[in-house]
This record gives sequence, C-alpha cells and structure tokens, in this order.
Amino acid sequence: MEVKIDFNEKIKSSEALVSTSNQLNIGYFYLQEIYHQLNVGEFFKQAAADMKITFDPNLINRFLVHSRILNPASKLSTHRHLNKFYEQPEFEYAHIMKTMDIMEKNFDQYISHLFENSNKIIRRDTLVCYFDCTDYYFVVEEEDENYIEEVTGEIVKGLRRYAVSKEHRPNPIVEMGLFMDAKGIPLLMCIASGSDSKQTHAIPLEEKLTKMFQGKKFIYCVDAGLGFFDIRKFNSMGGRVFVVTRSVKKLSEVMKQAVFNDYDYRLLSNDRPVSLEALKTFDKTNKANLPFYQDKAYKIIIADRAVDTGLYTEKKYKNGKTKPVKAKGLLKQKIIITFSRKMMEYQKAVRSRQIERAKKLLKNMNPSTYKKGPHDVIRFIKRKSVSKSNDPVADKYYLDLSVIEEEEKYDGFYAAAANLDDDAATVLNINAQRYKIEDCFRVMKTTLSARPVYHQLRKRIIAHFMICCMALLVLRLLKTKLDANEKHYTTANIIETLQNMDVTNVICLLRQQKFYKTVIRDIMIYK
Repeated sequence: MEVKIDFNEKIKSSEALVSTSNQLNIGYFYLQEIYHQLNVGEFFKQAAADMKITFDPNLINRFLVHSRILNPASKLSTHRHLNKFYEQPEFEYAHIMKTMDIMEKNFDQYISHLFENSNKIIRRDTLVCYFDCTDYYFVVEEEDENYIEEVTGEIVKGLRRYAVSKEHRPNPIVEMGLFMDAKGIPLLMCIASGSDSKQTHAIPLEEKLTKMFQGKKFIYCVDAGLGFFDIRKFNSMGGRVFVVTRSVKKLSEVMKQAVFNDYDYRLLSNDRPVSLEALKTFDKTNKANLPFYQDKAYKIIIADRAVDTGLYTEKKYKNGKTKPVKAKGLLKQKIIITFSRKMMEYQKAVRSRQIERAKKLLKNMNPSTYKKGPHDVIRFIKRKSVSKSNDPVADKYYLDLSVIEEEEKYDGFYAAAANLDDDAATVLNINAQRYKIEDCFRVMKTTLSARPVYHQLRKRIIAHFMICCMALLVLRLLKTKLDANEKHYTTANIIETLQNMDVTNVICLLRQQKFYKTVIRDIMIYK
C-alpha cells in the first residue's frame, strides 16, 4: 500500500485554541463491565426516584469512578477531560456536585448495595474481616467548628479537625475506618472527625457489618491499636471471635515471665518441642539448619479473665438478706507467643543502624532540639543535668545502654491474642493477612490520590471517599478475576495496561488528508 503525503499542506485537527490528542481511551471498558455488574444504575434509579432531575447520576458516577482509577484528579479537572473517553460523555460540573449529594444522602444503602451485588460477581470470603483506620489531610488552614443540627437540635462535631497525624502534617484531618474481607476487597467504611479516638469506630461499624451479613458470624482481626479490652469483650459474646495483635512489651509482668521462660516452646511447622536457646545459637550457615531458620517457635498461654457483663444477680447473705451485685463473665482468650530467629536478626540490624545515628546525633547536634518519638533514635540518648559549686547547671547527653539492653530482650518475639479454638498455625495465618488492609490504604492514598481533599462541605467530603472506595472495590474485583487465571498482576500493572489502551479514528484522519477513497480502495485490495 502506497500513501502520498504533502508535508506543505497544513491540516487543522480542530478549532480549539489548545492542541489536543486524537486518542481515546477504551481501557475503561473493562472497569465498566464490572461497574455494570454491580448494578449501580438500579441504586441511583431508586435513590433519585422522587427527584426532578435532568441529568443521569449513574452516568456521572460511572465516569467519576473510571477517572479516579485511570487519571485521578479533582472533580473539576475530571469534568474538563471527559473527552479522553471513547463515549465522550456530556454533563455539567454542577451535576457532579448534585450526584455526590445523592450518594451521601444514601450512604448506608449505597454501601450495602455494593456488597450484595459484588457477592454475585465474586464469592466474598467473609469468614475473616479485617479492620483498620487511617487519616486523610486537607489543604485548609482552619479546622471545622461544631454546629447545631437544624432538624434535631443536636451538636454535630466538625469533620476536619486538628489531631496527631502519623505524617506530622499541620493540616486538619478526617479519619476513615475500613472493613476488608479475607481477599483484600473492601466491605464497609465510615468517615469521622479527625480528633475522634479510633477505638470508637470499631463496634458501631461491626454492628452494621453484622446486619449486612444477615447475622452471619465472622472473625474480627485487627492490630494492637484497635484491640482494646472493650472491643475484645464485645467480640467474646454472641458467638463472635477475635484475633488481635498484642505488644509483648505491654504484657503484664507475669505474662512476660512466661514469655521468656524457655519451656513448652514448639516448632510451628511440626509441633515438636524446641528450645529458644537452640534457635538463637544454631549455625545458620549450615544448610541443614535452613528449615530451623525459616521456622518459628510458639507457645500458647491461657489468659482468661473475669469481665463485667453489665448484668446483675442477687447475692444471698447468711442472715437471709439479698443484695443485687454485678454479674461477672469470663473473657476467654489465649496469647500465642512466637519467636523467629530471622526476625530477631532483622530487628537487631535495624537497631544497630539507629544506634549509629544516635552516636552521630551526640557529636553533631544538641539532642534536646531533636523531635522525640517512641521509635526515634533519641530514645537511646539520656540527659543528665550536672553542676559544680557556684556553677550553672549544664546538661550532658550520653548513650543509654540500659534502654538498648531492654529492647534486645524482645527481639524476635511476637504475640497475638485470640479466643478461637483453632490451632496456633491457623490463628497466626489469619493475623498474617492484615497487610492487605494496609495495602488498601496505600492504593487509595497513592494510586487513587484520595488525598489531599479540597472539598469544603461535609457531605461532599464523605461522597468523595465513597467514590474512592468504589474505585478500590472495582479495582480489587478486577484483580481477583485476573488472579483466578493463575497469573498475578499488581494494581500498577492493571492500571498502566488500561491507560495504554487508546484508539484513534484513522478513517477521520485520512479523510482530512484527502486520501480517503484511495486508501480505502488500497486497503480492500490488501485484505
């Protein structure tokens, strides 16, 4: 096929002032297939049944989700770049805001609808449900004030509030609580004020989750920060069960003695008795000892305790009188302690680098000006105020060896509390999957650019995270379907592939170059 081109001929692609690409994305078709399987259109049909609107909220939400995955940006930027999609959707920016208002108004119904319909696409594994919280910051200078609800008259706490952030940002934040199933697919979320305690979100969300599951039981699994006594107490009644990470350092002295007592430890792989001393001292360079290096030792410590059930019973005295007293129940739980030689060496290596940084800090700067935290190297430095007669008090800093020795005691040890009757390997395997919920937060914050948030109104902020959560749901469903073919694709692989699926209307371009008839004829001859 021969094509003649006159390079002196100027061809205008469009009348726009800014040049644009003729390529249109069709990769979102795969996302759209899952979106339609979730039957979101039916939800919006019911939600907007009594509303007189001239736009399609399902169409708007569909492309907000697609844009959040393929090209995350603000709602205004998303509206400006709708022409990048093959379908060329058209709607006003104001319609986006109205759609977000509809979503926020039907928050619980929206989340329940997504769960019910996602279960038809992929069978959700809800035997274990993982819960965690994270913070999202806002690009504003002032936090939200409390206000009075006009209808109920109650005081509503401001959503964007100043609080302690992991990133130490000086911005107001909001908190997100998220439940995830065993496959890493989101189930349920909540958005709360940034200054609220994370402990307050677990039980209310868990009660909602139980309603969604229609009473079906599940295992509640969290890290130590969300496994306080009241939460474990709640999950020890009504047939509920829990698996909670525990800090060995924060165990009672009696429990610590049981941890460090080199007795009744067994190998996790074959349940054979093993000594901690033997695991700490064997020659790891010997290939015969490789299985021991990869293995772990474990011990189960029964840690049942009496709890207040909130009920009363009558206590009868010898004189015949009775008195109502609080009834006590039993919080059944066991602490599984593990020790790993590999983890011990890793923690020692990390600490050794931190000690070197602490030594440099002592030489080059004043440690009192260094920001102190529980995991900062400043914890190895101790201050001592000294003075001679008639001299001003002077501060001296030195390396505190006692802190280093105390930390070394816990190297390689790990603890998890559970009220399951399963064996230790099953409980530890459940707990080991918590990394998936951290990955959910990582994808939302980085890949989907859920932060920073620029919305001002409370309902728009909540709707923004509803869009992000659905985008994560669609991504996870697509990834699970792909992984079912025994091929593993990362989230980045999937998104990059979909972004690269662009097409161009070649027929239109050839027509502009006045070669339409000739080329079509030659193509037909070629075929």
